[in-house]
Amino acid sequence: MRRDARAYLWDALRAAELLSEFSEGEDFDAYQSNAMLRSAVERQFEIIGEALNQLSKVDGDLAAQVPDLGRIVAFRNILIHGYATVDDALVWQVLTERLPGLIGVLRRLQDA
Repeated sequence: MRRDARAYLWDALRAAELLSEFSEGEDFDAYQSNAMLRSAVERQFEIIGEALNQLSKVDGDLAAQVPDLGRIVAFRNILIHGYATVDDALVWQVLTERLPGLIGVLRRLQDA
């Protein structure tokens, strides 16, 4: 049985909210020196990318409302397949600069 598109939205939003919680009060130096935090952040980004990838398969119109969907999925692929060469500075930049906007979009779509 196929999952409802809203379930994928919920998964992505929950992961994004966890990212926000994990990084609250942290700076790049703390992030870079904490292997558990880096692992947790990368895992939640992987979940976001996979959930949105699956969303695009079950409801392309809804998925099309997520800005930069292709880049989000590509970022997930880099984290999973390029795990040995993950750029901590890039992950931190996405976390601090892009995540708040994504949370807003996901909340709006979830509430629609």
